[in-house]
Amino acid sequence: MTELTLLRDKHIKYIESLDNKKDDYEYWLSEHLRLNGVYWGLTALCIMDSKDTFKKDEVIEFVMSCWDLKRGGFGPFPRHDSHLLTTLSAVQILATYDSLSVLEKDDKLELCVQFIVGNQLPDGSFQGDRFGEVDTRFVYTALNALSILGKLTPEVVDPAVQYILKCYNFDGGFGLFPGAESHAAQAFTCLGALKIANRLDALTASQIEETGWWLSERQLPDGGLNGRPSKLPDVCYSWWVLSSLAIIGKLDWIDYEGLKEFILEAQDDVKGGISDRPNNEVDVYHTIFGLAGLSLMGFYDLIPIDPTYCMPTSVTATFKKYPYIGK
Repeated sequence: MTELTLLRDKHIKYIESLDNKKDDYEYWLSEHLRLNGVYWGLTALCIMDSKDTFKKDEVIEFVMSCWDLKRGGFGPFPRHDSHLLTTLSAVQILATYDSLSVLEKDDKLELCVQFIVGNQLPDGSFQGDRFGEVDTRFVYTALNALSILGKLTPEVVDPAVQYILKCYNFDGGFGLFPGAESHAAQAFTCLGALKIANRLDALTASQIEETGWWLSERQLPDGGLNGRPSKLPDVCYSWWVLSSLAIIGKLDWIDYEGLKEFILEAQDDVKGGISDRPNNEVDVYHTIFGLAGLSLMGFYDLIPIDPTYCMPTSVTATFKKYPYIGK
């Protein structure tokens, strides 16, 4: 039996090929994910130390073509409405290329901040856009983007932290809103938001211990991780679970070798890329999060990834950290 290893070169070629399929029906069906996809692909390339595979100027030009002239912020594709998720992806891409200065033209930085802050609701939560969907993902997304832009303030952070604390559940997990079922992705968004706000101390030691246990119990006998009890394992939770454990200092509560094998078995050894689980179709979303999981565990000399921001640590080290003021 051939020993499993990381197919780095094939993954790089797979990601490079994704923007060359404009004649495919699927390409146009996924317009709503395009800007997120560029962030996933770029970050995956960064982890594999192949950032220059993408052409910087072309990527920045595309990002700026997604600017929403009416509302500020960024949409997923030109002429689409802005959303917090895609606005964060745009900010992350620009920061990765050390190109946030492009937002200084025509007051885009101020308008972008206004768009983000304008989606905060009176209870501290955030809606993703003007259509009103509320989810703890959007609290994390807003605080992350504002942190990168150096625009976090107590007026935004204090109510956001209080809302996050209401989403903590008796089992140690977090839901997408108060009273919702615990889910590993929501654990990441809540813990990540608290970390960015410098408020992990808002959770007690026993709460953090419970969270660590709940997250570690997401590992199944085949080594993979699931998002909640009684669900199949999925490579993307190699990020959501591991990053959460890393934030609270309990990364070693997972069996690294078992998870590594699960991720490697989900690789496509012909065209590259990583799928949600072995023998399924690959996509860039699972490719980035599989690679990010391997980076967090320290395998294959991958570029270190920041567990809070999901960006290379060499990039996040330059951010102006938010000094928490008051409670």
